[in-house]
Amino acid sequence: SRAGSMAAPALARSRPPPPSPPPSPALAALPLVVKEIIAGGAAGATAKSCVAPLERVKILFQTGRLAGASTGASLASIARTEGLPGLFRGNGASVARIVPYSALHFGAYERYRSACVRRLALNPASVPPAVDLVAGAAAGATAVVATYPLDLARTRLAYATEGGVGGSTPAPGGARPRRPHLPRATIRSTLAATLAADGPAGLYRGLGPTLAGILPYAGLKFYVYQAAKHSHAASAAAAAAAEGSGGAPPPPRRPPILLTLAYGAGAGLIAQTVTYPLDVVRRQMQVQGLPGGAAGPAATAAALPGGAGPASIRYSSTLDGLRRVRAAGGWRALFAGVSINYMKVVPSTAIGFTVYDGLKGAMGLPHNL
Repeated sequence: SRAGSMAAPALARSRPPPPSPPPSPALAALPLVVKEIIAGGAAGATAKSCVAPLERVKILFQTGRLAGASTGASLASIARTEGLPGLFRGNGASVARIVPYSALHFGAYERYRSACVRRLALNPASVPPAVDLVAGAAAGATAVVATYPLDLARTRLAYATEGGVGGSTPAPGGARPRRPHLPRATIRSTLAATLAADGPAGLYRGLGPTLAGILPYAGLKFYVYQAAKHSHAASAAAAAAAEGSGGAPPPPRRPPILLTLAYGAGAGLIAQTVTYPLDVVRRQMQVQGLPGGAAGPAATAAALPGGAGPASIRYSSTLDGLRRVRAAGGWRALFAGVSINYMKVVPSTAIGFTVYDGLKGAMGLPHNL
C-alpha cells in the first residue's frame, strides 16, 4: 500500500547504525586507556579544525577587536588582508592544545565515570546521567590545568591581526589594500615571550575564570548528551516491549548518527549559553599586557583622558572581570561574540561526540548508553 511504502523510508532513517566491524588485531591489542586517548584526541582535532575560522573571529569579538563588525564581513576582511591562512591563524596552537586536551578530557571522563560506577555500586548498563555531570566536570578541570599554557598561546596568536581586521579602510580608488607585515609568531615564541614578561604565573593568566567555566560547561555537556542517549535507549526499549516479542530485551544500541549529531549540538548549546560570560572574561584576561590588550567594553569605558585610547585594564579576579565588563557594556558585553559561538558550537560539539563514539565502536570500546 502507499502508506506502507511511505513508512518504509521513515523506518530506514530511524534504524540504528549497523554494528561496528571488529577492530584490527593491532588496535585490539592496545590498552583500554590508550584507545580512549586516541579516540578523544582524534575527535577533538577533527571538530576544532572544522570550525577554526569561526573560532578566530569569536576570539577577536571577545577581546574587542571586531566590535560592530558582522561575522561575514569579518571573515572576508581576514581573508582579504591575511589570505586564506589568516582564517586558520592560531589553529596550529589550537590543534596542538586540543589533541592532548580532548584526549585527557575524554580519557579522564571515562576513568572518573568508571570510578563512580564502582564506588556507588551502579549497574554499568544504566548509569544515571548525574554521574556524567560529575565525571565530565572533573575531567574538564583535569584537562584544562594540564593544557592551559597552550590555550593561552592559541588565544594570543589568534588575537594578532593584520591591517586592523574589521576596521581597515580601503586603499584610494578601491584598490586592494596592501597586506601589512606581521611577524611570524609560533607557539614556542609566544610561550617564551609570555614567560619572559610575566614569569610562570603569566602562563596561567585567566585560569580562574576558565576553571569556573569548565566545571559547569563540561559537566553539563556530558550530562545533556548522555541524558539524551538514555532517553533514546529507553524509548527504543519501550517500543520493543510494545511489539510483544516475549523474549529477552535486546541490548541497547547506539542511536543513529543524525540523532547523535543532534544530541551533541544540543549539549554544546546549553552548556555554552550557561558559561559564556566566563569565557569572555577569560579571553580578555589572556590578552592583558598585549598591544591593545583588554580592549573590550570594559577597556573602552576606561579610555584615557583626551581620547588617548583604551587603558590597559587588569582584572583582579573573575568576579571583578564580570562586574567591570557588565558595568561598562551591560549584559550584552558579557555575551560578545555569542552568536558566532553558537555557529561554532553546533558543528564542533556534534562532530566531537559523533567522531568519539564512532571511534569507540571501531576500536571495540563499550558505549555509554
